[in-house]
Amino acid sequence: MPARSLMFQGTGSDVGKSLMVAGLARALVNRGLRVAPFKPQNMSNNAAVTVDGGEIGRAQALQARAARLAPTVHMNPVLLKPQGGHGSQIVVQGRVAGASGAADYQRVKAGLMPAVLESFNLLRQDADIVLVEGAGSASEVNLRSHDIANMGFARAADVPVVLIGDIDRGGVIASIVGTQAVIDPADAAMIAGFIINRFRGDPALFADGMAIIQARTGWRAIGLVPHLEAAGRLPAEDGLGLAGKGGRPAQTAGAPIRIAVLVLPHISNFDDLDPLEAEPQVEMIQVRPGEALPGDIDLVILPGSKATIPALAALRAAGFDIDIAAHVRRGGHVLGICGGYQMLGRSVSDPAGLEGATGTVPGLGLLDVDTVLAGDKTLRETSGRTADDATFHGYEMHVGVTTGPGLARPFAHFADGRVDGAVSASGRVSGCYVHGLFADDAQRDAWLRRLGGDGVDHAYEAGVEAALDALAAHLEAHLDIDWLVKTSR
Repeated sequence: MPARSLMFQGTGSDVGKSLMVAGLARALVNRGLRVAPFKPQNMSNNAAVTVDGGEIGRAQALQARAARLAPTVHMNPVLLKPQGGHGSQIVVQGRVAGASGAADYQRVKAGLMPAVLESFNLLRQDADIVLVEGAGSASEVNLRSHDIANMGFARAADVPVVLIGDIDRGGVIASIVGTQAVIDPADAAMIAGFIINRFRGDPALFADGMAIIQARTGWRAIGLVPHLEAAGRLPAEDGLGLAGKGGRPAQTAGAPIRIAVLVLPHISNFDDLDPLEAEPQVEMIQVRPGEALPGDIDLVILPGSKATIPALAALRAAGFDIDIAAHVRRGGHVLGICGGYQMLGRSVSDPAGLEGATGTVPGLGLLDVDTVLAGDKTLRETSGRTADDATFHGYEMHVGVTTGPGLARPFAHFADGRVDGAVSASGRVSGCYVHGLFADDAQRDAWLRRLGGDGVDHAYEAGVEAALDALAAHLEAHLDIDWLVKTSR
């Protein structure tokens, strides 16, 4: 029998849909059910490599982990990746299918529903229940035509909906009652109940609020979920996490190791930095254009980018190229990951105009390499050892071929015999294509000691598992999960 299914939509973005699905997935798996996560359409530059050789949103990879499954492309069949000059790259069932501006996409998405339903039905064959996550807000009626992300999918697949509101941002009664007021009555009929998320204080103080919403909408009140600090240890879905939303941990001011990360336009896969940020001896400082790079930094990190050349232009316009050069002269360390690695070289060329205009731009010249943005996208998991013999396990996700004399001093030696990246003659500037480096405790330990620290404080992957278990227990305590399972169909 195909799996039952239940969809979770939100009154807005960042109301906690992704972590709600992750926590429920772990809770239901702990009950002995086979659970599969599914998000018809996601927009994020935070992506993960799947076992079937494609890419999906990082949030769906976390949900798969919560369900104790290997991630597949069918868990997120449409992924939109914003990029400079071309709107968003469209990834369908794990593979790049083209690019589109926002207005054009409203026409394109009408043809994507068959792929979405195909992936959904494939997941249903091997699960007891599929937990579906919507995108953005259920009340975006201006985008309802040909919708594949929210009510359009729910209606097409006949999946009942639970609406999530975030009380922490205020106005939650109006946001839920207002959703019912603006959406089509047939769409509203798909909503079976609502959840209030991120409550702080005495739950008894909002009992009347829950009753008012239930009376106004006719939807069942499923639960009031208090804020959970442990959720901050889980990766954020998108760039909102960089602004400190979603319960993310605060920076450790005054810690002995100071690391600056450049937050440039089109930043991608920024969860690479979560394991470092969680170390008590690290102060992670996010530096944006218009802000000064502090002078007493131990390490500057240039993270991945969905559009290397536009990000490099923003870096120069902000004067960060001058700051980084001064940092290196003072003996500081620099690490570039993926797009950041490309920026550290002598030049970046885009002969096909993948990121906008064709041409070649100078890089920062800190590594003796050149990059051409061409060829098929590389998507694969990888493991090995870095030049200092520290282990790592991560993944590659990039377009571009990097060559040059600097490759004679590779950053990483893969288990399959390949090498990757480059290290400067001084040993202080490094770049590589490997995402997820710092999740490996041995690799993170090596970096902390290189920067004068005492080594790792905790086992990162075990911490993620503990956070998922804590989230599942939290939802078991505050939601009527039995009712959710019975309501699925």
